Amino acid sequence: MNPFARIGELLISFTKEMGSILLLLCKVLKQIPLPPYEIKNIIKQMQEIGVRSLPVVFITAVFTGMVLALQTYTGFKRFGAESVVATVVAMSMTRELGPVLTALIVAGRAGAAMAAELGTMRVTEQIDALETLATNPVKYLIVPRFLSGCIMLPSLALVTDIIGILGGYIITVGLFGTSSVSYWKRTWNYLEMEDIYNGLIKAAFFGASIALISCYKGFYTEGGAEGVGKATTGAVVLSSMTILVSDYFLSAWLFR
Repeated sequence: MNPFARIGELLISFTKEMGSILLLLCKVLKQIPLPPYEIKNIIKQMQEIGVRSLPVVFITAVFTGMVLALQTYTGFKRFGAESVVATVVAMSMTRELGPVLTALIVAGRAGAAMAAELGTMRVTEQIDALETLATNPVKYLIVPRFLSGCIMLPSLALVTDIIGILGGYIITVGLFGTSSVSYWKRTWNYLEMEDIYNGLIKAAFFGASIALISCYKGFYTEGGAEGVGKATTGAVVLSSMTILVSDYFLSAWLFR
């Protein structure tokens, strides 16, 4: 096949998929303010997305902060700038590493689970049964996951920030013998609230993207069990790409 025709097909397919995702987003935003309000379902999804992701987030955050402090200290020691390690760790965690790493973890764990669950419901005709019972599947299935993603990702990112800074403290103070007072002073003197707030805004956007893409992939699954597997893989890949690409544009907008 002509390579240009293949590229054209990929672009057309990508454009169609983005359009479908945006249409689903419009349906979700339209359904959010309308009753009934699935409070129990929202709380359940908050537990699935947030609480059950805490162990993985904790381990990732503490070792990210530790390796960041280790590499920063050994690098800055070459030109006598060890005193700014705490500042680098704090700003790196709150601005970038906290939101991005948390989002990637949730995309791989909770995003895959959402796509697989909705995909299984689609191929076993459970979603069709909801429509038969006059239940709006977007309102019942997707809205709670979307809201939970928007709420829990900033919460998890905040935990990642705190644990990552503590991990940097363990290495900087415990391993290299830097003053504990100096570490915290450097952290609070140069870390601004804007860094934290903007990082949490990024996390909320990532949470909405993960929930929307994962639900879209699962909701429109075709092809039985094989289709569920493809939907799950596609949800994780597309969510991860969206996180990394949108991170640049959000950073350029929020931190200019």
